[in-house]
Amino acid sequence: MKQLEAAAAVAPPALTTERKRAPRDSEAARAAILKAAIDEFAREGYGGARVDKISRSAGTNERMPYYYFGSKEGLFRAALEAVYGDLIGAEQALDLETTEPVEGVRRFIAFTWTYYLEHPEFISLLNTENLYKAVHVRESQRIQSLSFPQVGILEDLLTRGQAAGCFRQDAEPVEMLLTITALAYFYQSNTHTFSHYLGQNLAAPAARERWLQHITRVVLEFLAIPADRA
Repeated sequence: MKQLEAAAAVAPPALTTERKRAPRDSEAARAAILKAAIDEFAREGYGGARVDKISRSAGTNERMPYYYFGSKEGLFRAALEAVYGDLIGAEQALDLETTEPVEGVRRFIAFTWTYYLEHPEFISLLNTENLYKAVHVRESQRIQSLSFPQVGILEDLLTRGQAAGCFRQDAEPVEMLLTITALAYFYQSNTHTFSHYLGQNLAAPAARERWLQHITRVVLEFLAIPADRA
């Protein structure tokens, strides 16, 4: 009798633990599938990626990606949302509001270059999405609701630099953003083909450092007030 009472006493906590564990397990499974999907889409593109490989990489059965994301298209959209969200989170942590404008622009360029370098999956997924003319981005309510801080960061730096007399008055934040991202993105998305074409290893650390210095020089020399207007 005492043994039965003891068993009854411990049963509810065990059941409660099981109920608490289920949401955590569900979140972990979803996160594992999403990570595997980002890796697969980055490596194979949308057309070449296979949902069964994603589920195996995530350690789940083949139904789970469809359970959490509905379809292969839904899974790719979620992968895009995740990489965009990671980028925005990193940008929001830059905290350049009190940084001297020239140094702030320098740091923004270095951040953009380094982020692309450390997150090749971001470049791969965006390359794929551009092949599909941004259809998944346009269909994503989450991406549409995101607040992209890049233009605001550059607008603040340029406004303060113009007020301090160190940046030209006709500099525009959108043009600066396009210039910085184009110079950083193109180099890294075409490293392999241009290394072959030029006969140089553009992935070498020294080559990458030279290009970062080049981007920085191009942007800051453009922003500087022309001598005849100083």
